[in-house]
Amino acid sequence: MQSEYGMIHGRFQPFHNGHLEYLRAARDLCQTLIIGITNPDPTAIIEDAASQHRHLPDANPYTYFERLLMLREVLRDEGIAPESIIIPFPVNDPARWPYYIPRDAVHYLRVFSEWEQAKVDRLREYGYTVEVLHPGIAKEIEASEVRRRMANGQDWQSLVPSAVARVIERLRDGAATRP
Repeated sequence: MQSEYGMIHGRFQPFHNGHLEYLRAARDLCQTLIIGITNPDPTAIIEDAASQHRHLPDANPYTYFERLLMLREVLRDEGIAPESIIIPFPVNDPARWPYYIPRDAVHYLRVFSEWEQAKVDRLREYGYTVEVLHPGIAKEIEASEVRRRMANGQDWQSLVPSAVARVIERLRDGAATRP
């Protein structure tokens, strides 16, 4: 039986094809998918010992709004926009989680490193239900590789959904403002 609410989360800097696989897997397990964008506010990012780079400015080039645009376009292309909710998610501040997510949401995570395992453990410690998707699989793509290719003028578009490539091109063309 599907849970009413399921949740995935990530920085999505930018949202790439590995994230899309994650989103699709979770979407099939719940009625309404909540997508949490972590590190929504760069002034509130907290360094975590299990995460060596996720707090650094270079690892977070896109604003919350720009990542929201990426996700909105992906959800439209996937045909699941009405059944999904996009929220900011303060992943490093468990005391704030009840204000953002329903207590009965099932959190779907994939574990590739110490960081993801720390999130699984932390969510469970605070009483949330967690299901690990695709246990034991290897991570095939990293957002840092997408950003590296972008910076070096190499093909990055093949690593992201076409919706994300469209949004990034619009951002580059100045269609959205940056802080």
